[in-house]
Amino acid sequence: MKRGMRVGILLLIGAVIFQFSSQTYEQQSLVPLLRQVLPGEPFAGVLSHVHVSYWNSIISIETKGYYYFVEFFIRKFAHLFLFGCLAAALFSVMMLARPKRVWTVVLFSLIGTGIYAVLDEYHQFLTGGRTPLLKDVVLDMIGATAALTVYVPLFLWRMKRK
Repeated sequence: MKRGMRVGILLLIGAVIFQFSSQTYEQQSLVPLLRQVLPGEPFAGVLSHVHVSYWNSIISIETKGYYYFVEFFIRKFAHLFLFGCLAAALFSVMMLARPKRVWTVVLFSLIGTGIYAVLDEYHQFLTGGRTPLLKDVVLDMIGATAALTVYVPLFLWRMKRK
C-alpha cells in the first residue's frame, strides 16, 4: 500500500474518533435504533445474568434496562475496535520510516495511540453530556495491543513475501 493511502487511512480513523467524541451522548445514542432492530429484547434471559462493574456502578439489564445495557457493550466494543484500527494504521505509517525497527515502531505506535486516547477523553470532557473516563483509555489501549498482536505478524509476513 502506498504511503499516501496509509496516511489517509490513519487520518480517517483519527477523524472518525474525533467526530464521535464531538457528539453528546444523546446525539450518538443507539437506543432508538436498538429498539427497532431488536424488538422483544432477544437473549434478555441470558444477558440478565451478566453484571459489569464500570465507573463505580453496576451495569446490568436490571440497573440500566435491556437496550441501554446492549448499547453499553456496543460503545465499549467501539473503543476496542477504533483504537485498535488507529494503532495498526499508525504502525503501518511508521514502518515506512523505520522498516528495520519493528519493536521500536510497535512501542511508538502504542505510545501514540495512548496519547490520542488521553486527548480523546479530554475532548469528551469539553463536550457537553460526556464523561471522560480513565477506564476508557485502558479499554482503548487493550484494543490497540490486541490489534497490534494480530496485525504486526501479518504485516511482517506480507513484507517477507514481497
